[in-house]
Amino acid sequence: MKARLGLAAMIAFAPPVLAGAAPGDALRDPVRSYRASHELAILSSLSQLLAIPNVASDRENIRLNADAIVAEFARRRIPAKLLESPDAPPAVFAEMRGPATARRTVVFYAHYDGQPVDPSRWTGKPWEPVVRDGLLERGGKDVSWAALKPPVDPRFLVYARSASDDKAAIVGLLSAVDALQAAGVPPSVHVKFFFEGEEEAGSPHLARILRDNAALLASDLWLFCDGPVHQSGRKLVFFGTRGVTDVELTAYGALRRLHSGHYGNWSPNPAVEIARLIASMRDDEGNIRIAGFSDDVRPPTDAERRAVAAAPDVDEPLRRELGLSRTEGAPERIESRILQPALNVRGLAAGDVGTRATNSIPTEASASIDFRLVPDQTPERVREKVEEHLRRQGYFLVQSVPDEATRLAHPRLLRVAWGAGYPSSRTSMELPASRAVVKILSDATGSPVVRLPTLGGSGPNSLFTEILKAPVIGVAIANHDNNQHAANENLRIGNLWDGIEMYAALMARLDF
Repeated sequence: MKARLGLAAMIAFAPPVLAGAAPGDALRDPVRSYRASHELAILSSLSQLLAIPNVASDRENIRLNADAIVAEFARRRIPAKLLESPDAPPAVFAEMRGPATARRTVVFYAHYDGQPVDPSRWTGKPWEPVVRDGLLERGGKDVSWAALKPPVDPRFLVYARSASDDKAAIVGLLSAVDALQAAGVPPSVHVKFFFEGEEEAGSPHLARILRDNAALLASDLWLFCDGPVHQSGRKLVFFGTRGVTDVELTAYGALRRLHSGHYGNWSPNPAVEIARLIASMRDDEGNIRIAGFSDDVRPPTDAERRAVAAAPDVDEPLRRELGLSRTEGAPERIESRILQPALNVRGLAAGDVGTRATNSIPTEASASIDFRLVPDQTPERVREKVEEHLRRQGYFLVQSVPDEATRLAHPRLLRVAWGAGYPSSRTSMELPASRAVVKILSDATGSPVVRLPTLGGSGPNSLFTEILKAPVIGVAIANHDNNQHAANENLRIGNLWDGIEMYAALMARLDF
């Protein structure tokens, strides 16, 4: 009982330096002052968390991550526990009660797992955090942790897996709690925290965890603390995420590699078949050519179209930044393109290239594809449409590696292996909660935030809406050039500082 009441007691007896509804600078200044005097401690906490490997399938280390986060809550005397589900990484849950006058309950969501890594592609090691004075691709140089002195240059970056996606949000939320406690500012709402451990693996067990803990997770709003800010650098509030599902396609040739001179133009080449299949599904402008694929798509509302039109136009500077001479779907802007479903070829494998190439026909070829979905598409319907398309191309579909008899029986054979997935989700921009979040963050940052109907990335938001019947709004803090999901992922330190102020404002002022 003492642990459960610890924070409430602290708040009750702390001097009321500020009222919970303090506007603009009145709240920003003490939060910023706290951060400025604790920069090295905050970065140390981030570094320690980043040093724990966090691929969801690495069950030993993923639990170490969860235990470390529970310990951080315990250090703040905030009750926290692990929500367990068989064969799944645990979710971390914590609760911070607001004053008796609080009318709403808000859940802050983030995930502590990260994408798999190929260490050979990294400069340094993925789980040994490094500070650099600029982006690597722009010549950024290492800065030793020992050399950091406050105030730390906000342009410096921390390089490590999950630096931006999504451990920065966890450290930012904990630091926001610290800043509010130091200022004696109580939350304006009852605050819950839910940190998932397998988002990057497709959240296959999340629905079960949510159903098993529905009463514990009951709330009026979920705040999705993931994703990058707008490419213009302005802070971003987003009201939905695209859904996702993925598939591995494998075409087969002869049982052994064949000399391309002796057997070329006679033995089918599976690499050519995979290339032809991809071309049949997607055109050069990124539009999906699968019949009926977009039949279920819900068009954007007028309010959503207006929000997209009002966003800063970043296409030209972004194209130059990325070294692109063209973009798909031009003249449509990037904010409009992410309102549409997408087919991404995330990997190809067939034979060898470069010095390892041989004049032979490969025995098989594979394509790894992810589909980004928009309302009202579902993974199940997408899978049906894709498989119908593959059959129309003349393929017999199997789910496992075919035996010799199956290979001999079917002239066009394709193994189709689907991954997990979830549908898209989108919250109305006109809800009182939506308006309140936008206003608070505009006040907190001192300028209007960018509002977008949908983030380009995917998240399990639909599960919160479907199972817990609560709206979801996204609050992004990471830099847009963070190498998310790739080697040399990074976080600009100034974005973490901004995130602390944004999270503190939401905890202290949110009401709707």
